[in-house]
Formats: sequence, structure tokens, C-alpha cells
Amino acid sequence: MIIVNSNSLKIIWLWLLLTTVPSFADGLKNQIVIGNFSAGVLTGWKTKDFKGQTQYQLSKIDGVQALKADSDAAASGLFYEQRIDLEKTPIMNWRWRIENRMGKIDEQAKSGDDFTARVYVVKSGGLVFWNTKAINYVWASTSPKDKTWPNPFAGDHAMMMAVRSSSDETGTWYTEKRNVREDFKRLTGEDIKSIDAIAIMTDTDNAKGKATAYYGDIYFTAE
Repeated sequence: MIIVNSNSLKIIWLWLLLTTVPSFADGLKNQIVIGNFSAGVLTGWKTKDFKGQTQYQLSKIDGVQALKADSDAAASGLFYEQRIDLEKTPIMNWRWRIENRMGKIDEQAKSGDDFTARVYVVKSGGLVFWNTKAINYVWASTSPKDKTWPNPFAGDHAMMMAVRSSSDETGTWYTEKRNVREDFKRLTGEDIKSIDAIAIMTDTDNAKGKATAYYGDIYFTAE
């Protein structure tokens, strides 16, 4: 019997949820929208709680509707199950901003595995859940931009990448583009053809902090 401590598996909680995989979705002109927050749409997003609840709600900021996340010593996330064909649409696009940093925590240790903003991509192992792989694109507080490391709880099953860091301004929108297929190849050594879920999380449970972040629309494109 495998015993899983849910408090220690923030990164791999999708393992037990991804035993079935929906069919590929065809996007308009190879654009597949996952998070249509600017249109006020949360359909298809599901909640997973770990410790307490991060509060997620649609909110307007700078005249644009986005998904607001508030966390106070809590950890919960939202996930969206959809298979994305990385041979057709390997580029994940999103916007995000944070209102505060987490302070001087060790993000590469279990005690500091907290981030004001995270966007996950997950490749399911199906019933063989230990074959599941994930990449966490994070807004780091202490790790330098472009730093990568294995998650302190999940090891190299969940690789972390600091897309933003303390050198980036708070209260400012940033637009990101990541080639997910290339990132998986570089960080895991595997040339995967698809992913099975996307997730977001603002979490502060380990360091007992507070954080506020905003997530803009998330979508996949060919380039």
C-alpha cells in the first residue's frame, strides 16, 4: 500500500486525478484557451485543498478581469484537465502579477516551498502514477531568475523553474511564453508529445506567510 501525505505533495497531487485523459481539443487557428479569466469564465477549473484555502475569485484590476489569489498560511490550487498536443501547440502563454514577495525563505527546502504564484504543467503517468512528470513555472522570492531545481517533496518528478524573481517588480503585469515541450526535454530528458493538465497555485503554508497574486488568461499556441 502506498501512503501519501497530502501536505507534502503540492506538486504531484494531480497524480491521482489523472487516471483518465480527455481527447485532444482543436483550437481556433491552433490556439487552445485554458484559462479565459478576462471573459469571466472559470468553467472546467477544479479545486484541490492541502492546508486551509487560498481564496480564488475573478476580480478586475487595471480595468481587466483576472483571477485573484489570496493566501494566508494556506495552500490550495486550481487545476484544469485537458490533453494538449505539444507537437501542434507547444507554447504556453500567460500573464501574471504579484502584489508582494514571500520574504527570505529557502525555496529549495521543504520549509520554504511556497510561492506567490505558480503555473504547473503535468504529464500524467496514468495508472502508473509514479511516472507522472510536472514542471512548475514559479515567481520566486529568493531564487534567481532561470534557476531550476527538483521539488523538495517530489524530487525530479516535479522540476521547478524560476520564470520571475525578486528582480521583477511587484504590482506589474508580466507576459510569459514558454515552449513546454522544450522545457520538458531540457529538465527531464524526455521528449514528450503531450501534457494532460494545467494548474495554478498561490501557497504560503510552509513559511506561514501571506501572498496576493493575479493570473491572466492562459492559452497554448503553435509559436
